[in-house]
Amino acid sequence: MLELLAPAGSMEALRAAVQNGADAVYLGSGAFNARMGAKNFTPDELQEAVAYCHVRGAAVHLTLNTLASDRELPKVAEVIRMAARRGVDAFIVQDLGVVSLCREIAPEIPVHASTQMSIHSLEGVKQAAALGVSRVVLARELPREDIAYICQRSPVEIEVFVHGALCMCYSGQCYLSSVIGTRSGNRGQCAQPCRLPYGYGRFEDRYPLSLKDNCLIDRLRDLERMGVASIKLEGRAKRPEYVATVVRIYRSVLDGNPITAGDARDLTNIFSRQGFTEGYYTGETGPAMFGVRQETREDRTLLASARATYETGERPRVPVKFYALVSRDQPAMLAAEDDRGNTCRTTGEIPQRAIHRPLTEEELGARLQKTGGTPFYLGSFRAKIDPGLTLPAAAVNAMRREVLSELAAVRGRQETPKFGKLSDPVAVAGPKTPPALTVSVLRAGQITRKVLAAKPAVLYVPLSEITEHREIARSIPEATELCAVLPRVIRDGEARNVLSQLATARTLGITSVLTGNLGQIAEARALGFRVRGDFGLNVFNSRTVDCLRQQGLSSLLCSFEMTLPQIRDLSKAVPAELLVYGRLPLMLTENCLIRNRTGVCACTGSPTKLVDRRGQEFPIVRDPGTCRSVLLNGKKLYLLDKRKALQSLGLWAVRLQFTTENPGEVSRVIADYEAAAPFDPAGCTRGLYQRGVE
Repeated sequence: MLELLAPAGSMEALRAAVQNGADAVYLGSGAFNARMGAKNFTPDELQEAVAYCHVRGAAVHLTLNTLASDRELPKVAEVIRMAARRGVDAFIVQDLGVVSLCREIAPEIPVHASTQMSIHSLEGVKQAAALGVSRVVLARELPREDIAYICQRSPVEIEVFVHGALCMCYSGQCYLSSVIGTRSGNRGQCAQPCRLPYGYGRFEDRYPLSLKDNCLIDRLRDLERMGVASIKLEGRAKRPEYVATVVRIYRSVLDGNPITAGDARDLTNIFSRQGFTEGYYTGETGPAMFGVRQETREDRTLLASARATYETGERPRVPVKFYALVSRDQPAMLAAEDDRGNTCRTTGEIPQRAIHRPLTEEELGARLQKTGGTPFYLGSFRAKIDPGLTLPAAAVNAMRREVLSELAAVRGRQETPKFGKLSDPVAVAGPKTPPALTVSVLRAGQITRKVLAAKPAVLYVPLSEITEHREIARSIPEATELCAVLPRVIRDGEARNVLSQLATARTLGITSVLTGNLGQIAEARALGFRVRGDFGLNVFNSRTVDCLRQQGLSSLLCSFEMTLPQIRDLSKAVPAELLVYGRLPLMLTENCLIRNRTGVCACTGSPTKLVDRRGQEFPIVRDPGTCRSVLLNGKKLYLLDKRKALQSLGLWAVRLQFTTENPGEVSRVIADYEAAAPFDPAGCTRGLYQRGVE
């Protein structure tokens, strides 16, 4: 049976979800969840929410799905302990360091891998499971074939988003909001710049980054047959009426009812962006998936009807077995047993001799059936009644109310959790010597003589470029390690081609790969490659460094959302690298931004640019070896004049990353690095290393 998991951005939204049939809710408490714009829950409110849900048979999943710095980890630990004491049923987590915190502090509470982990393959699921995760929320971009493949082989539960807002970028890989405005999506502060207008080459009133909301209500039986454990509705920042409406309709379909024209109309009226899409699920990406929110008159009738579902009355959700004993000269006894095996008993009046009509089992059952105003309903009933006796209706009602009240108290009671011992990772200081130079290119033509003459410690080249231009391997100086860059997304259907390319790379003498995804580490190491970590791993704290050390990484790139002091204080248990030059990658999109415009895949040509309303430009390039688009920042990150200051950070290396540069520009940047050329504020940026992110 599919679990219906609903959003709860407030207590009112939580009641809306539960009263309309949600099996579980997910919510945030404190400063470490991906919807800081929602009301979220104080500790006292969380305790009330958990009790409310548990009484009614619903589970509570707490979102801890943001990146946390070293200084914030003690506060994260406090939230974990607080939530465990209040009885939450699972943690939803993005940060690998926070995963380890949850597993150590509250080992009995399941950890779910957030979609922010960018898990999109069976290997990614297996790697998350190896870290102690019991459920994985898959990337929303996966088609049904990939979901089915993963479900059939997964060692843990699989959760899939089925309704609500779609991000243009793979979750966890979007840096657009943080780089242009310091509001990080990885920190729960996304300002949604993707919903704004952009033009191609010049500003236009177009919306090439704004997707319609997802709607898979016609696919629920398919997902159930695949073996999906939970279907998730997006919407923690939306109003309670939205939650009530969407949950009600999905609950109805899960219960076997067909979706009606009225249901479809209600889904559209409560919220849509020019309709809905199931393009990722069907594999039919393209312009039809895009839409914007348009101002329309509120459907007041729908809103009032939605509010009535959680403001008045109580949805009976929990079946109860009643056992009654009515014996001569003994107080009447009533017991109630719920679906968890909890049993509560009470006694009432001594039955009297019947003058006119004795009490029957049918009559007693009818009185016990009146559970209105409670979350319980009569599931079954057994009674033993001595003949010739009667019992007032008021006495039966009093026993029923008392036993159900006691049962609710038992169900809502919080048990003391088992806490584990927290161990701090060993703090490792980095080298005090000047960091080495590494260089990353997007195309073989960017490997100029000047690059080779600089003798970088590592030259990062896309795997597809190495196998297509095999002469690269013969041109690299002996002092330089040639490292193959893997695509950030390698879906299961694409793995065979990548494995073939890796085999070719091995014959060329390549011994190391660069990866930005958790799911690629174990497999690359199993093939005999040394593995280096890229920015897509979102390394933000020392516990994550320690986790990646245990995974066998040879080096890692610090998140470019960190400040320089945070990087300085980061444990260097794995040699740390810092990006100091290049256009920052802002988005990785499954929808090809070039093909969506022209209908033709031409992303190997000259870079196309998106232009926003203020004239800022964002080049688009292809993620090498794929047909996915990477949206780049217009200004180039530049710290080439800070080489002495960078030496105090304990870094193994600093990286120059070339994307749109032609060979001449590449050589000039190498010369600027060697000369520590001054910063040009007109065309360059310091990124987030000084400003930090919210």
